[in-house]
Amino acid sequence: MKIVMVGQGAFGQKHLDGLKNIDGVEVVSLAGGRIESVETVAKKYGIPHWTSNLDEALARPGVEAAILTSPTQMHADKAVQVMKAGKHVQIEIPIADSLADAKRILEAHKQTGKIAMAGHTRRFNPSHQWVHNRIVAGELKLQHLVVQTFFFRRKNINLEGKPRSWTDHLLWHHACHTIDLFQYQTGEIASHVQALEGPKHPELKIAMDMSIGMKVPSGACCTLALSFNNEGPLGTFFRYICNKGTYISRYDELIDGNNNPIDVSKVDVSMDGIELQDREFLAAIKEKREPNASVAQVLPAMKTLDRLEKSLKS
Repeated sequence: MKIVMVGQGAFGQKHLDGLKNIDGVEVVSLAGGRIESVETVAKKYGIPHWTSNLDEALARPGVEAAILTSPTQMHADKAVQVMKAGKHVQIEIPIADSLADAKRILEAHKQTGKIAMAGHTRRFNPSHQWVHNRIVAGELKLQHLVVQTFFFRRKNINLEGKPRSWTDHLLWHHACHTIDLFQYQTGEIASHVQALEGPKHPELKIAMDMSIGMKVPSGACCTLALSFNNEGPLGTFFRYICNKGTYISRYDELIDGNNNPIDVSKVDVSMDGIELQDREFLAAIKEKREPNASVAQVLPAMKTLDRLEKSLKS
């Protein structure tokens, strides 16, 4: 299967690393921003064609799909562009930074019939899969999901330490992971939501601290703390407080509440959540089915984000 990678930044390269482990797929073009950077990454991964023109990339012979890792504010326009060109699309999280744009992507999917999947990696991390499988089997019941998303940010740079052309956001980007995961793990939509934010950074113009609370109709709660002011271990830590045990996940790793490691190596065919989400995208195309984390499935998370944003403004 021939695909196009859109975006040459840190996350685009994470996808390229994962795709190297999947048989039957070939990245035939890399489309991105600064052409010098695009060329460098294309040569690093042996991609034969690179361009700053997405239409040119999509027109390459045999292309069936594209993975979007471009700046968030471009997601909606590019996703619609890809689908109208007759290609399937996977859109990195968040699929958009507004509910209106998320709905626009879903409408394009309905009009074109092309697969539209969101890159909600938490659904695919083996640690979260392990918990999900036991919830579905009735072995666990989630009572409280407590999440810490901590970074230290003073400049607008990406994971590689390079300048970003867009500004990161605690709500629409980082909270999106947890909001979708909480609703996915409970199988319910949050009935109560609330949010608080700290002062905005004078240069970045974004809130540097945020607190989010959610509750679903069955009674399970989620408490999410986010900060760009944290000095110490960075990343996101998920504590599942269940009726039978506590489990702590950090990306693809899992321990119990007493720090005993849990082997999740047999949960799926890989320990790389991004590789696993790419496998799902490609399998859905081949099998002509809706993927896990389709745009339709993650739209409830976008609606909850919209409610939280409105609560902040009020």
